[in-house]
Amino acid sequence: MSTSQEFITYILENIEVAGVITFRKMFGEYAFYCDGKVIALVCDDQFFLKPTIKGRKFIGDVIEAPPYNGAKNYFLIEEGIEDRKWFSRLIRITADEIPEPKPRPKKKRSE
Repeated sequence: MSTSQEFITYILENIEVAGVITFRKMFGEYAFYCDGKVIALVCDDQFFLKPTIKGRKFIGDVIEAPPYNGAKNYFLIEEGIEDRKWFSRLIRITADEIPEPKPRPKKKRSE
C-alpha cells in the first residue's frame, strides 16, 4: 500500500501554519520538510515524525515505530493529526530542535 494524495493534502492543510512546509516524493512515499529541515516521513498513509526530546515531552505517551523495514524508530503520530493547533505546534517544536542541514559539497569542475 502506498500513501494517497488525499492524505498528503490533509497533512499539508493541518500543518500549514507551522512554517514553510514542503514535501518530496521519495522511493514511492514522502518526506516532509519544515523550513528546509526534514521533519517527517509519510508511508502507507501514516505520519512518522523525527524523534526529538522536546517533541517526546510535548506528545507525552509516544508511540514509536519504523516508517519502513530497517529504519530507525520515529514517532508515529496517529492521534492529534486532526487538531491543527496541536499538530502545528508539534511540527514547530520538532523543526526548532532539528539542526540545520549540512551544506552539500560543491561539485568540482572537470577541466
